[in-house]
Amino acid sequence: MNHIDRSRAGFVAACFAALALLPLLTGSYGVDLVTKIMVYAIFALSLELLVGATGLVCFGQAAFFGIGAYAAVLLSPASEAAGLWWLLPVSVLAAALYALAVGALSLRTKGVYFIMVTLAFAQMAYYVVHDTPLGGGTDGIYLYVKPALGTLIDLDGSLALYFFTLACLVATFAFLAVLLRSRFGRALAGIRVNEQRMRATGFSTYPYKLAAFTLSGGIAGLAGFLFAVKDGFVNPELMSWHLSGAVLIMIILGGLGHLRGALIGAFAFALLQEFFKSEAIFGAFAKHWHLGLGLAIIASVALLPRGLVGLPGQWRERLVGRSRSAVAGQEALNEA
Repeated sequence: MNHIDRSRAGFVAACFAALALLPLLTGSYGVDLVTKIMVYAIFALSLELLVGATGLVCFGQAAFFGIGAYAAVLLSPASEAAGLWWLLPVSVLAAALYALAVGALSLRTKGVYFIMVTLAFAQMAYYVVHDTPLGGGTDGIYLYVKPALGTLIDLDGSLALYFFTLACLVATFAFLAVLLRSRFGRALAGIRVNEQRMRATGFSTYPYKLAAFTLSGGIAGLAGFLFAVKDGFVNPELMSWHLSGAVLIMIILGGLGHLRGALIGAFAFALLQEFFKSEAIFGAFAKHWHLGLGLAIIASVALLPRGLVGLPGQWRERLVGRSRSAVAGQEALNEA
């Protein structure tokens, strides 16, 4: 591991350590907010596997998120706590199976057609829960009793849910970091850079893309499960294209091609939302928070083409450029 890799690993470890210590420094509102952001971070990591690692821009990621959430609620008994040991894997599996079906068909297309097909499948899932009694229609459905793992883990407590979500986030990040360094991850990187060349070297790229798509759907389902447990309520908006667009903005804001970027982007996006929604800061203008958020994102994309994760490198390049200019100017003066 070189110096850059060690510094990146140290940064991620420091972030996770800070999250572990956060409940000691903040109240119930802060715990609830950061729990929500960590769920979105897992969701962003799922899309980063597709967009950043494989080069597949999916605009239907919210469908897998929503399926994981709906499965958690629909499969939970109304009068007793469901077993976490089976409800969590089943929710993830439901999202992964739908992703497998969607990917098997949508990966036959490319470019903008792939984007539109994934969006169409997501809208199909949206209208199934929106227009049928299965998902409670527009009113949604409630999770009355949150799952538990015997007496060991009871997700009804805010702190228990916080640390369980943090554990899921750490496990997801570590799993993807190892995966992307494996031969499978190198194959995905080759597909992102030049799929035709990968085929010319003898790789059948379709199975790799389908595996990545299915895995991405399962991770999104995990995020959906955690979201349903946190809020105790699901509705069709969890499958809307707005959420798919929001998570895509998160990974662009953080920096494509970096798992750290997905984490940073999720936190930045959620905190920007809270900032522009604050009536204490913006007063009556807070009801127009979408405008402020949009302008902030446009400015970030324009000023930070490599995302927030590339900000230190951008500063370093500017400082090096200024140093070189100063040295060149001094040499010119000496020659004169």
